[in-house]
Amino acid sequence: MGGKSFELGPGYTISRVIRGGWQLAGGHGAIDRQQAVTDLIATFDAGIRTYDCADIYTGVEELIGAARLRLAAERGLDVAAKMKVHTKMVPDLERLAGISRDYIRGIVDQSLRRLKTERIDLVQFHWWDYAQPRYVDAMGWLNELRVEGKLRNLGTTNFDTPRLAEILAAGIPLVSQQLQYSVLDQRPANSLAELARRNGVSFLCYGSVAGGFLSDKWLDVEEPAMPLENRSLVKYKLIIDDFGGWDLFQLLLRTLKAVGDRHGVDIATIASAWVLEQPQVAAVIVGARNQAHALANARIMDITLDAEDMALIAAVIAQSHGLQGDVYTLERDRHGRHGSIMHYNLNAGRT
Repeated sequence: MGGKSFELGPGYTISRVIRGGWQLAGGHGAIDRQQAVTDLIATFDAGIRTYDCADIYTGVEELIGAARLRLAAERGLDVAAKMKVHTKMVPDLERLAGISRDYIRGIVDQSLRRLKTERIDLVQFHWWDYAQPRYVDAMGWLNELRVEGKLRNLGTTNFDTPRLAEILAAGIPLVSQQLQYSVLDQRPANSLAELARRNGVSFLCYGSVAGGFLSDKWLDVEEPAMPLENRSLVKYKLIIDDFGGWDLFQLLLRTLKAVGDRHGVDIATIASAWVLEQPQVAAVIVGARNQAHALANARIMDITLDAEDMALIAAVIAQSHGLQGDVYTLERDRHGRHGSIMHYNLNAGRT
């Protein structure tokens, strides 16, 4: 499935590579705001016209809002309108039991202010705990805001198959779900992809380079000892362990390198291009540390993997026992290896 754009909803088109915002949030070192805005515009000029952020990514909605204002000032409103912005709504775990229409509306209004816009292109809703059953109500309140014109499209983040089916059955018009998908983690294909296909829901995928593990940097490197330098690496090292361990991971890297050499690109580019070939995938969400990184990411959209490429990669994946279960089920076990490293109340105290 080649091409540089994808029609996510009627009349709504995005780039097949989306610029992630997480690396611009607090916790990744000091941010030079002026340089960050310049980098966001350079990403736009490289052909990556769609941006992903969240209410819980400190300062990122404001940075994207500033980039949009600068584009409008320097190049006109028509150009600025080509910048598509997706945000996520992640109500804190401790707020779920008492969630209300006013709470949902308040978060959307806050995002509108930060993003300097009157309508958000896509709001993607995340829910920490299925034992609190009000996620369908919350999606209904978000849909009211869509009907009002404050949101253009609605999506979800990390819902499993039965809960996504429940939301769709309630008549909520979802266009997308954001989820983790990579050569290491194909849980979306276990059952969710078929439900999504039947309902016209597309996948926006993070983790396609596993926090940087799927890159030339880790090829022929010894297995790192814990603790790793950041929570992202810890998270994806657990995925590698579940995939089949370090030796199989190295075989996968060598295979991706061989495919990359055929196309004149690096391992990370092939890893993301592979995800774009999977059923129901509209786009991959990739971070960028600087302008050069953004230009490299844009190359993902230039790569079309052929049958031989896909067969080489499939042969390695076939040796993995794979990550079992539904989307995000491992991460929802707060006492398990995956869930115990998550942060559940990131909005607390934010204004």
